[in-house]
Amino acid sequence: MLGRPHHRGFAGSVILAALVLAVLVPGRTARAFDASEIEAALTTVGSGFASPILVTNAGDGSGRLFVVEQGGRVRTLAGGAAGTPFLDIHTRVKSGGEQGLLGLAFHPEFETNGKLYVNYTRADDGATVIDEYRVTSDPDDVDETATRRSILAIAQPYSNHNGGNIAFGPDGYLYIGMGDGGSGGDPQDRAQNVNSYLGKMLRIDVNGTSTGKAYRIPATNPYVGRTGLDEIWAIGLRNPWRWSFDRLSGDLWIADVGQGSWEEVNRSTAASGGGKGKNYGWDDMEGRHCYEPSSGCLTAGRTLPLVEYSHDLGCSVTGGFVYHGLRYPLLGGGYFYADYCSGRIWTVDSAAVAPATGTQILDTNLNIVSFGQSERGELYVVSTDGSIRELRELTRRPGVAAR
Repeated sequence: MLGRPHHRGFAGSVILAALVLAVLVPGRTARAFDASEIEAALTTVGSGFASPILVTNAGDGSGRLFVVEQGGRVRTLAGGAAGTPFLDIHTRVKSGGEQGLLGLAFHPEFETNGKLYVNYTRADDGATVIDEYRVTSDPDDVDETATRRSILAIAQPYSNHNGGNIAFGPDGYLYIGMGDGGSGGDPQDRAQNVNSYLGKMLRIDVNGTSTGKAYRIPATNPYVGRTGLDEIWAIGLRNPWRWSFDRLSGDLWIADVGQGSWEEVNRSTAASGGGKGKNYGWDDMEGRHCYEPSSGCLTAGRTLPLVEYSHDLGCSVTGGFVYHGLRYPLLGGGYFYADYCSGRIWTVDSAAVAPATGTQILDTNLNIVSFGQSERGELYVVSTDGSIRELRELTRRPGVAAR
């Protein structure tokens, strides 16, 4: 990847962003986030994508945005339109409903090693697959045949609740969000079964191999040396469709899609272990409420969500990011999330004390499937109409001074 700036990695980006915020946006850290100050809007920055489900960046200093299409292709966003495929694995992918190419993560040292990782449902059997690929000498092209390395495959008993999001944490390990396997109500109680990969957050080291595995197990994973699968980081998830790390604090935010009544957003601070060994409650609980049984359920040792909302407001939460960009200072420090069914977008102070309540900032007619983040921390919204939109401040309300 000649000609690219030296890659800073997650920690380096965090330090740089903090310094930039301190210099260019004086007073941001001294002033608490206030959702009531925000008047937001969405501005279309790209269109023409086929079933887009994710937008992300490579963290390599290039400023490129990559859009994941559910059918099995990754395209760059170029000049407001869909560029030629950067990666095309559509023949490997089973797509439709909740299946498809669902996740993309660039290695923290992508600028020097050219490695990227995808999460998709396999064409022949619908299993969840994590594969590694590398770019060629052309940084805008991946050789899908010569560079593919299979990392992990997990059987799926049903076609829904595949999770799909993957991301590298501030520790440099790859995290994999797994749904409970599907159907409804977790009929085999997989989310609470520590001998199942399903309904979990997994954590692996892709920078090496071990006996029988194309990766290593981090020694600090909570089930190493005790009953349970060594790859598990946290349990008790239903369908963590979209989740993220706060690029400054390292806090882990997990939006977990609910069953029939409640949607939830979980925050696990880096200071408390970043979700290590947490039990997020499903299917004993749905949000802060008993699910199985409907009353008197087991709540001991369960981590309750920071935010929840009922199905009066939507039906499927789409997790987002904490905003640390430079363009829109009033958004700084807010975590933004949405609902797929209603198109509502909310925010909550990333430092809020639980239980907290989100503040609605937009009511759209979009089916929002994902949020994305640029290298500089600007936020984007992905919808099923094939468009990518930037989330921005529209105007400042009367009496609200600039930060």
